[in-house]
Order: sequence, then C-alpha cells, then structure tokens
Amino acid sequence: MAADRDKLPDDGPGARLDARFRAPLMSFFLRRTGSRQDAEDLTQEVFVRILRREDELPSAFAEVFIFKIAANLLRDRGRQWGSRRKGEHFSIDGTDGADPSSGRLPRDLIEDLGPERVLLSQEALAAALQALEELGERTRDVFVLYRLEKMKQREIAALYGISVSSVEKYVARATEHLALVFGPL
Repeated sequence: MAADRDKLPDDGPGARLDARFRAPLMSFFLRRTGSRQDAEDLTQEVFVRILRREDELPSAFAEVFIFKIAANLLRDRGRQWGSRRKGEHFSIDGTDGADPSSGRLPRDLIEDLGPERVLLSQEALAAALQALEELGERTRDVFVLYRLEKMKQREIAALYGISVSSVEKYVARATEHLALVFGPL
C-alpha cells in the first residue's frame, strides 16, 4: 500500500492529509501494532476512507475525526484477527480457566467494568479533553503527539518545523496546565 501513497496528487486534499497526518497516524499505529507495514496499511486506509467521503471534513474536528477513524480501524482489525485465531488457543494445564460447572471465567480474571467505573472514566476523559481544549492548538497537538502517541521530540520538531527546545516548552506548558487543573498526580 505504500506505493498508493505515491499516487496522491501533489496539491489535492490527499497530499494535504498526507503532509499533516501521516507522521502522527504512523506513530499511533506503530505503537499499537508493532509492525511498520501494518501501520502503513492502516494509515493509508484512513486516508482512503476520508477521501471517499462526499462531504467536506470539518476543519475544527479534523484531528478528532481522523483518529476516531484510526481507532475504529484498529478495533475492526482486532475483531477480524480474533475471529480468525479463535480455534488456535488451548490451555497448557488442560483447563481453560473456566469453572467447568458454570462455563464462565473465574471472577479474578474478569476486569470490573461496572456502570460506575465506566461513567467515572468517561467523566475523567471529558475533563481531560476539556483541559486540553483550553490550551492553544499547537501546544495541545505537540503534547498529544509526545505524551499519548509517544513520538520523539525531534520528530515532532521536524513535523512542525520548530526546534526541539520549543517542543520541550510546549510539553512543559501543557503539563503545567494539566497539573493546575487536576492537581499533582
């Protein structure tokens, strides 16, 4: 699929998407798949899905929208992989961890995702996103790329055409803001 990337028009929406989002998407997928080839394929698939859309991509939400597509692609890929590999698993000790009489997993192997925990997590995520929205766009983007997407500071600096020192300052500013909002961790 990397060859498809070379076919994007030099001045069209595909080229603009590629220039702005290729590095962050590659980082996003590399962290989750561990395979450069898979990351390339998934990045290209994000671009294809966006370019197939009939309506214009809302610029205010472009980044959120693109990474939502990326997350959905990973989820779909995980489902496909899981369904193909379902019969390949077996237990070493002859049991599969389930209580034979109930057909269910032992309670200590199941993560507690009760409604309260889900609601608290959603509220914490909304608060964190709101706090990040209070930052300038570049500060927020640099912070997300560095802290969440684990991009290297020099890669971020090259992406934005700024110095590594500037990247460090953006990250420090965002970290300080989050510490003020949420208190010390």
